[in-house]
Amino acid sequence: MSWIDDLGLAWPILQAPMAGAQGVELAAAVSEAGGLGALPAAMLDPQALDAALGEYRARSARPLNVNAFCHEAPPPDPEALARWQARLAPYYAEYGVTPPEPASGAGRRPFDAAACEVLEVHRPTVVSFHFGLPAPALLDRVKAWGARVLSSATTVEEARWLEAHGADAIIAQGLEAGGHRGSFLHDDMTTQVGTLALVPQVREAVAVPVIAAGGIAGPRSVAAARALGAAAVQVGTAFLGCPESTIGEGHRRALLSGEARHTALTDLYSGRPARGLVTRLMRELGPMGEGVPAFPLATAALAPLRAAAEAAGSSDFSPLWAGQDTSGCRAVPAARQLRWLAGEPGL
Repeated sequence: MSWIDDLGLAWPILQAPMAGAQGVELAAAVSEAGGLGALPAAMLDPQALDAALGEYRARSARPLNVNAFCHEAPPPDPEALARWQARLAPYYAEYGVTPPEPASGAGRRPFDAAACEVLEVHRPTVVSFHFGLPAPALLDRVKAWGARVLSSATTVEEARWLEAHGADAIIAQGLEAGGHRGSFLHDDMTTQVGTLALVPQVREAVAVPVIAAGGIAGPRSVAAARALGAAAVQVGTAFLGCPESTIGEGHRRALLSGEARHTALTDLYSGRPARGLVTRLMRELGPMGEGVPAFPLATAALAPLRAAAEAAGSSDFSPLWAGQDTSGCRAVPAARQLRWLAGEPGL
């Protein structure tokens, strides 16, 4: 028995927090159905976070995981952004859009005192982090109201670091996972391994519960992760086809068509490696581009291109985050999808 059992979940399945792809509706649907829903906070300012948490409580009294990023915000770098815009210039011309003025283009916020103050009011049961952990003083504040703290590890070294610095459970994020890699100790992508290799190694290396993530797209992969010693699993991509997700129609069509299988790690959309379906931008510039501004500064330069392309019905410049296994994406309500993942027959 672990503290995860004390959450009162019907099934040990956590919905992965997916900034830009979901909101309160998906989180509440999963929690109400017996899983642990997650609310991504990285793209919410304190006012929006407060409103989202209030909306969640109006929908559900069940436990919630609030997720935040722990990256160090880089200083504005107008020169790097100007160089990045120069690489994108042919696309600006193609769509007849004006490049935005070089600016910080934050896009995603690191966890700070203002966000912590909002969480202290709402006191979510679980708080999870990506890219490490916040400063000790902030982490102490989170733990002060009894929240359980999760964080992502992509290597055994990161898992040990997280346990030593106060994480109550480790999310072992395999290379198959969609969205941003949770790596934080270094940027060497050769250290990244698949879920089936990572989970048992992390399980042996730490004493806290391990949550498997990456490539878990159906009942059999849920069972496999549990057989490897995971106390629970975290699933993201398989919930993207649900009507409660907020992805664009092009993204949804690609996932539900049954043809979306080719994914790659790319830093073009944000400045940090993340897995998504291969797009025109990734094919033509190479998925891991040279001279891409530091995370998350790359995002702003693509915003007008993405808007113009999507208005024309194209996803060429949109980040279509997805894991390597998209076969579990189904256009069914999140509650039904959760029960299917848990192995209920006939769903």
